[in-house]
Amino acid sequence: MKKLLYFLKDYKKESVIAPLFKMFEALFDLCVPLVVASMINRGICGGDKTYIYQMCLVLIALAILGIGCAICAQYFAAKAAVGFAAKLRHALFEKIQSLSFSQLDTQGTSELMNRMTSDVNQLQNGVNMALRLLLRSPFIVFGAMILAFTVQPQTAVVFVVVIPVLFVIVFGVIFATLPLYKSVQSNQDRVLLKTRENLSGVRVIRAFHKEADEVEQFCEANRTLKREQLFVGKISALMNPFTYVVVNLGVIAILSNGGARVNIGGMEQGDVVALVEYMSQILVELVKLANTIVLLSRALASGRRVADVMELEPSMKFAMDVPVESAGAADEMISFTHVDLTYEGAGDKALEDLTFSVKKGQTVGIIGGTGSGKSSLVQLIPRFYDATAGTVRVAGRDVKSYTKEELRDMVGIVLQKAVLFRGTIRDNLLWGNPNASDEKLWDALAVAQAKEIVEGKEAGLDEPVAQGGRNLSGGQKQRLAIARTLVKQAPILILDDSASALDYATDARLRTAIAGLAPKPTVLIVSQRAASILHADQIIVLDEGKIVGIGTHDTLVKDCDVYREIYESQFGSSTSENNGEGGASHE
Repeated sequence: MKKLLYFLKDYKKESVIAPLFKMFEALFDLCVPLVVASMINRGICGGDKTYIYQMCLVLIALAILGIGCAICAQYFAAKAAVGFAAKLRHALFEKIQSLSFSQLDTQGTSELMNRMTSDVNQLQNGVNMALRLLLRSPFIVFGAMILAFTVQPQTAVVFVVVIPVLFVIVFGVIFATLPLYKSVQSNQDRVLLKTRENLSGVRVIRAFHKEADEVEQFCEANRTLKREQLFVGKISALMNPFTYVVVNLGVIAILSNGGARVNIGGMEQGDVVALVEYMSQILVELVKLANTIVLLSRALASGRRVADVMELEPSMKFAMDVPVESAGAADEMISFTHVDLTYEGAGDKALEDLTFSVKKGQTVGIIGGTGSGKSSLVQLIPRFYDATAGTVRVAGRDVKSYTKEELRDMVGIVLQKAVLFRGTIRDNLLWGNPNASDEKLWDALAVAQAKEIVEGKEAGLDEPVAQGGRNLSGGQKQRLAIARTLVKQAPILILDDSASALDYATDARLRTAIAGLAPKPTVLIVSQRAASILHADQIIVLDEGKIVGIGTHDTLVKDCDVYREIYESQFGSSTSENNGEGGASHE
């Protein structure tokens, strides 16, 4: 938690000025009862109207000075709190971006989103309130008690009794509610998770007519959150009646004792009013302090959650300096040597003992049943995940010897889910290469079979794209995602089932266009369609994370049962007898 205070280092001045002005404001507030007491004792009781007017002017001056100090304190506290939150949010986002896919999978999207939004906002409010009230409230409480003794020591003994009792009540309630607020925050995470799942999966929910079930599950999570919030709210609500009872008993004691002393001439009427006013100030400030501490306790809980993420060390370490040897010296562009992969928290291996190599310029197809590990295999090449055993090499070098920028520049990958970002088509394509000319963008669109999509738009390349590409169809998003990667012109091109929304004819034209690229990249095509990989230089067949066949279509259709089964399920058993020639005609 202390590490988070580092983000206040640029606001040291504001962090000192804000509480300083609050102290001045508190000092002016403490002077008010003394002025009122003097006005009553000398002005009202003595019939001195001039003195009354003078004291009224003093009270107005104190009010103006107090308001000025409060505004200054509020300004500097807000400036420090907002600046702190902005820097923390930026650092947290940067930290999340540095985490590996495994760590992101473990942490969970909803948890990280909650830390970026709700938890950082709680910390911002906590810093703001701490700078404004954390010193002011105790200063007024103890200042009022000290000044009460200067007014009338015998009657002020009531303060010595009341203040400790109030502290016990206030801090007793706070310590009772602290763990409950942590539980409330966890339940809030669950509600956020359920909300996010429903929003992202709304089409699936409606397709299976599960709206009622999802509403019930959300309501149950919401009821749990509501129940805990009401419970902790009821405990917190005990603070006000208990404190008011104690303070009112203190006021009664002051009036009783003070009234008796006024009657015998041992105390003036204004002094009684001053003591009552100080008791009221103590009540108000203790309630403020209690609310501040509750807010701070929630901020501390949020701070620990944020600190947990900030303290995470990226599990994937990249080389800091580019090695001396050339990346293009090897004849083999990609090679796997006895590679295993086990996901975090998974019991079984996703990939086991993979060994193969791919030469420069080759087109390699990767096929297998659902869950066979096709996507897991290609995600090891750009180091989205690290192999748990074995070695993955790119251009003759271990992928762990590359810097992140160097390795990712060598690999262009189109993932299974086509993701476009809010902006324009041009903005999305320039992700591949920020310096690409319009000519290169149109060339990439032509290869990706997306040229007609953009030409059909009124604004062309400047056509707006909604968040997530909602204003485009699935096939359009896939082709634009492929074009974005082609703009990059990386020596390795990975198509991870990225043509699943395309028809066979468009898919065939896409593969033909990619094969004609110059310079020719090394292409890996992950697909469940046998037609998409029939003419690949090499086909890798996966089954339950293991390689069960490597070769050309003709070889595999004869010798690999898994491949033959996939092929025949799509083209029929009669075509397999043609040893691939029939397959070409079907394409």
